[in-house]
Amino acid sequence: MATSYSFLVLVALLALVPWQAIASDPSPLQDFCVVDKKSPVFVNGFVCKNPKDVNADDFFKEANLDKPRVTNKVGSNVTLINVMQIAGLNTLGISLARIDYAPLGQNPPHTHPRATEILTVLEGTLYVGFVTSNPDNNFLSKVLNKGDVFVFPVGLIHFQFNPNPHKPAVAIAALSSQNPGAITIANAVFGSKPPISDDVLAKAFQVEKKTIDWLQAQFWENNHY
Repeated sequence: MATSYSFLVLVALLALVPWQAIASDPSPLQDFCVVDKKSPVFVNGFVCKNPKDVNADDFFKEANLDKPRVTNKVGSNVTLINVMQIAGLNTLGISLARIDYAPLGQNPPHTHPRATEILTVLEGTLYVGFVTSNPDNNFLSKVLNKGDVFVFPVGLIHFQFNPNPHKPAVAIAALSSQNPGAITIANAVFGSKPPISDDVLAKAFQVEKKTIDWLQAQFWENNHY
């Protein structure tokens, strides 16, 4: 009887745990787990190399994040520093990016499936926003100036736009995953390979198929480098 009571108490306590708070990369169980790029083993993350073979370069990248980037046709350039660039980030649950915006440039609507993002404006002005999930789809937006900070919750569609027609803008984003991923909405929907059926998309967007065919014929450039 006591065992049954303890079990029920445990279940009740687990029900109170805010599971959304742990929806991020798992915590490391050691000081570090530097990526072993030579390992043939595939795991959720990367295999660690022998700690005895680790050196300072495993935690370093000469990224020149102080230098401006050339933007693409949508007017932005995302320079991401994640586990693919710094092997020592493996299991540490963080990454960052420098984002350059041309005048009237934007980082188009996209999501990070594995990370919350916190954005800090270094130069210029940005109009930013995100949309909450179904069924409400509330749009929350803000105009940010130099030094301002804004948070985009994990998995939600968000964007940044530079409203100034004459001056560029720069921001730094920190993300709560070693490999946050990025799904640019237009690229994924209209630029998939092979393409999604135009019948499906025409019905989904309630437009004529020729409109979908035109969109699918465009070059959907990736601004995440």
